[in-house]
Amino acid sequence: MNIGIVGLGLIGGSLAKSIKENTGHTVWGFDINPAVITKASLCEAIDDPLIPSRLPLCDIVLIALYPSLCVDYIKENAAHFSPSAIIVDCAGVKRAVQGPISEIAAHYDWQYIGGHPMAGREFSGFNYAKGDLFERASMILTPDGEITLETRAFIKSFFLEIGFASVRFTTPQEHDSMIAYTSQLAHIVSGAYVKNPLSDHHKGFSAGSFQDMTRVARLNENMWTELMMDNADLLVPSIDDLINRLTQYRDALDSRNTETLRALLKEGRIMKEALTK
Repeated sequence: MNIGIVGLGLIGGSLAKSIKENTGHTVWGFDINPAVITKASLCEAIDDPLIPSRLPLCDIVLIALYPSLCVDYIKENAAHFSPSAIIVDCAGVKRAVQGPISEIAAHYDWQYIGGHPMAGREFSGFNYAKGDLFERASMILTPDGEITLETRAFIKSFFLEIGFASVRFTTPQEHDSMIAYTSQLAHIVSGAYVKNPLSDHHKGFSAGSFQDMTRVARLNENMWTELMMDNADLLVPSIDDLINRLTQYRDALDSRNTETLRALLKEGRIMKEALTK
């Protein structure tokens, strides 16, 4: 097959490398930065640049851009996709993207499926792309009711073929609700935690806990601002819930209530142990 990849950053570059390392498919890539296209070609992450004349020849087009740019790209190129192509965006939110793209797709024969590769690093850009980034990762897909079971099975097989450990189908609403908690909240907590004045003096006093808590504070603030704003209605309640729970710990400490603190810590331990079984 011919696979087109739009955006050769961390995710798009890793997708390209994964496809080349695990399959015999042809990969054509595009990035707004010509130097990235050159680098991707030299390291054989792509076979050739994704020029306009190749777009209608793509069987699958993977779009790894910011949410708003995914919508813009599909709107601008909708008439150029092959009628038999499958278009998959890789944006980290789905409602804000899938709504407008589905409206565009309704006027064409090609099929659109929302997607989100559940993998990443604290670094961005093609230089940090890895062919094994998705080895233990899940690919989330949010097809609408127009997508046939045959197409679902086909695209699931493709993502498993290129290295994903699993593929999960869900709705845009469920995706955004879960991502608000599992990803976006974690990035906010990490960013808030690292701002403590004591962080400047952590060397010699920190180990794994500090590194785990601060890792994802090293983020692309432009992308994450867009992701969080697109999902604000679901992210704010997750933040409120965390604030309420932190307040319970704070109040137990402030009142020197040993038994309450012990109970809160025990609850957390039991829940974590249940998650890892």
